Amino acid sequence: MSGEVLRAPELPAWPQYSDEERDGLIRALEQGQWWRMGGSEVDSFEREFGAYHGAEYALAVTNGTHALELALQVLGVGPGTEVIVPAFTFISSSQAAQRLGAVAVPVDVDLDTYCIDPQAAAAAVTSRTKAIMPVHMAGQISDMDALAKLSADTGVPLLQDAAHAHGTQWQGRKVGELGSVAAFSFQNGKLMTAGEGGAVTFPDAELFELAFLRHSCGRPRTDRRYFHQTSGSNFRLNEFSASVLRAQLGRLAGQIDTREQRWPVLAEALAAIPGVVPQSRDERCDRNSHYMAMFRVPGLGEDRRNALVDALLERGLPAFAAFRSIYRSNGFWESGAPDTTVDELAARCPNTEALSADGIWLHHRTLLGTEEQMHQVAAVVADVIAAQ
Repeated sequence: MSGEVLRAPELPAWPQYSDEERDGLIRALEQGQWWRMGGSEVDSFEREFGAYHGAEYALAVTNGTHALELALQVLGVGPGTEVIVPAFTFISSSQAAQRLGAVAVPVDVDLDTYCIDPQAAAAAVTSRTKAIMPVHMAGQISDMDALAKLSADTGVPLLQDAAHAHGTQWQGRKVGELGSVAAFSFQNGKLMTAGEGGAVTFPDAELFELAFLRHSCGRPRTDRRYFHQTSGSNFRLNEFSASVLRAQLGRLAGQIDTREQRWPVLAEALAAIPGVVPQSRDERCDRNSHYMAMFRVPGLGEDRRNALVDALLERGLPAFAAFRSIYRSNGFWESGAPDTTVDELAARCPNTEALSADGIWLHHRTLLGTEEQMHQVAAVVADVIAAQ
């Protein structure tokens, strides 16, 4: 019909849940202990989540930002230290370091994968660097071969920000098998969720035990006399959230399988649209969880990009503007900022500048749709771009 507006198909909802979540909540309720020190849901979830990610040690916490903060603290990050972070990421990556009194040092990302540039990270290492934080953007694992070498050469540990990378693999190895600490998020939009929540996986018992103390106000599990061995905070996850996350973990693998099937279809259809460039995949990432379906329209500019996102939303697509460069938010400069300027950082991070201005992402629930719906989604994107 002439003049009819092309609209998005009815895509699957998020979050998804079923009787497994209901049963878990009742199980947590009826056990009579609703916090981790007396209940069994958090302990069980930690074992199951750690096993799924190839990590012997996993600690559940209140949210993904706290997961990063706790992980950084046990790695020795604090006042007078520096943490290297990608400039293109959600700001929790830098704020977790800044909350500990450290300086966050933004570096540029790869324009194809949107992950941290190992060469840029290497150039930023100083005697004060306590951690390098690769962010596995949208489920694409950062170049862990190059970063592991950088870590070995400099003695600076890696902290994987795996908030987007539940179930992702690098050359057959799971996130917990890559030899470094990793932090996950279970916020409402993440690949598995209890509304909020987080987890940290550890390669050894010593770091895990220190993290356990610090996530529970420095108090040992069996303490009855208030002998707090370290400083810390209350980052303990509750039993109800853990029961939901156990159910969410149970369906994660099947959802990733579906997204792995759908993304190549959608990416090919998007790439056929003049001016659209989908996020690339490093083939060493042989299982990608696809937290976002990301693409660029190079040269579009921030204002036109924002208008395009608004138009996609009006057509029924769950579309979002890409992350703003972390140094272009006022919150970045409140504390723990490097001794430089926005313009100087922008000059060092041209790829981040481009992504922040022309990047778009679709919620991962898009990739739970049918193969035909992937073509329909791309048709809506093409129609909206043609109308701009």
